[in-house]
Amino acid sequence: MRKTTWIVIGVLVGFFSILSSAFIVMIFFRRRLSVGALATNGDSLVLYKHRDLRRATKNFSQKLEEGAFGSIFEGMLPNSIAIVVKELKSTNRGEKQFCAEVGTMGVIQQINLIRMRGFCANNSRRLLVYDYMPNGSLQSLLLPKNPIMLDYMPNSSLLVGTARVLAYLHDDCSDCIIHCNVKPENILLDSEYSPKLADFGLANLLGRHHSRVLTTMRGTMGYLAPEWFSGEAITPKANMFSYGMLLIEVMLGRRNRDVNKGQDLFALLDCRFEGEVDEDELSRACKVACWCIQEDEKDRLTMKQVVQILDGVLDIDVPPVPQFLQRLI
Repeated sequence: MRKTTWIVIGVLVGFFSILSSAFIVMIFFRRRLSVGALATNGDSLVLYKHRDLRRATKNFSQKLEEGAFGSIFEGMLPNSIAIVVKELKSTNRGEKQFCAEVGTMGVIQQINLIRMRGFCANNSRRLLVYDYMPNGSLQSLLLPKNPIMLDYMPNSSLLVGTARVLAYLHDDCSDCIIHCNVKPENILLDSEYSPKLADFGLANLLGRHHSRVLTTMRGTMGYLAPEWFSGEAITPKANMFSYGMLLIEVMLGRRNRDVNKGQDLFALLDCRFEGEVDEDELSRACKVACWCIQEDEKDRLTMKQVVQILDGVLDIDVPPVPQFLQRLI
């Protein structure tokens, strides 16, 4: 009986030892696979686990921004690639924004688009993973006391790069993509101040013949085209209006809402550039902005035309004064 008891105990101890070893090996390889997924550098999107993103962001301790959509956290992948993780609020709108961003960013690539590395859909949690942009957004450069001196030439990479990516979305994708929220906060800047268009939560994919009509207002006040308010069909020309407003802000070096009625706009431009910009280039940029914010969308330029004009390969006539500027004057 004693020998039998010891034999049974030995078998059980051996069995549990083998089981424990197998469990430890499984945990080890799961962690290696997890790290491998986090370190993926390919073009395809990665489906991240929540615990991996929690580890990459140090338990979501470094919050960069918080808004109506949710929160943005800074993080680091195991291969020392800096990322940001956008956690969307668990609402119906947040779910739609999540689907719109993943559905759009997962199928398009362009040098002036922010790179999405992957996403996480864990129970009610919805997280998006993007490359970290060290110089923030264009919004920060429009602050009056910002000490950074950028090349604000109207044909600089900042403006042409933004125009190129919008032209790509309008004309070179299988479906026309209307961003619907072009504004300084959504123009991010990399280490060399090259623009990266971000935030596709409001984007809408249309067929090439624009058979679908957008009925729900989307975007930010101050950049919305008149057709959003009149109930007319929304086309890529709505983005043109937003781009024109953004172009004016870059040339003025301030937000449009900070320009008072009766101010001499050209004096503001002269103060901004301090005589260091070519008059022809400045004139082209002013004309582009004015054509883009025309009240009637049929009078606005296309984004391809904007790229050609800012590159100096296409001439443009003097536009009629837009109603927006008439109100200021």
